[in-house]
Amino acid sequence: MAKVIGIDAGISTTKIVGFDKGEMFSPMFVKASDPISCIYGAFGRFMSVNKLAISDIERIMVTGVGASHLKERIHGIPTGRVDEFDAIGRGGLFLTKLDKAIVVSMGTGTTFVMSDKNGVKHIGGSGVGGGTLLGLSNIMLNVRDFNDIVKTAQGGSLSNVDLNIGDLITESSAELPVYATASNFGKISDLASKGDIALGIINLVFQTIGVMAVFATKIYDTNDVVLTGNLTNVPQSKDIAKAVEDMFHIKFYTPLNAQFATAVGAAIMYGQGINFREV
Repeated sequence: MAKVIGIDAGISTTKIVGFDKGEMFSPMFVKASDPISCIYGAFGRFMSVNKLAISDIERIMVTGVGASHLKERIHGIPTGRVDEFDAIGRGGLFLTKLDKAIVVSMGTGTTFVMSDKNGVKHIGGSGVGGGTLLGLSNIMLNVRDFNDIVKTAQGGSLSNVDLNIGDLITESSAELPVYATASNFGKISDLASKGDIALGIINLVFQTIGVMAVFATKIYDTNDVVLTGNLTNVPQSKDIAKAVEDMFHIKFYTPLNAQFATAVGAAIMYGQGINFREV
């Protein structure tokens, strides 16, 4: 059986995955600049790495903001375009094997969808995401590289940055534990190091995303949240997510290959017979 390729052409990166007999293989990504060049570049790299010929590919499914620039089939291969929100939701459920969840796509900005066996509903989005992380780190720390931000935050402490409930009251409660953040950067100190500030920026971004996801779980009656997108690679996010879990009694899932969830969703929509537009 011929292979199906899913491509997610995002703002900052393009992700690509292959499917053969229902099994995913060889997820990879390339940095984006010009969306068409990046789509073709990702496809060429994928084909070369996997030693595939054009005749091996049955179908290409594309999604993401860059997909709208694609006006013709990729190298003559049948190419379909699918709704990005639909791909996010279906990809998140596929990777976790859950039946229902809030699926969060954390890229340059952040998208929230509710996904279950009946389909996918776009809840909304936030401008707080990877772009916020990079922008604030640039202006506050003169650090522009994603990996450098993560390294700078290692060993950082929030005690010189954030105002917590414990700074305001002496007694904790189930609704307001002492470790809960009362104000991000509300206790910024002259003693704060670059590491403290870097961790504060990461904490601000992930707490905002986490709490918005909590609000969505209340609306759609589920305790499961799937985190996807490039920001899942930030190691400090795990502790932040755990704190939100403990406070609001929900469960965050970060599946293997979470950064490729939208490309996965695009690919599996072909096999599932979901409607799509031919390019």
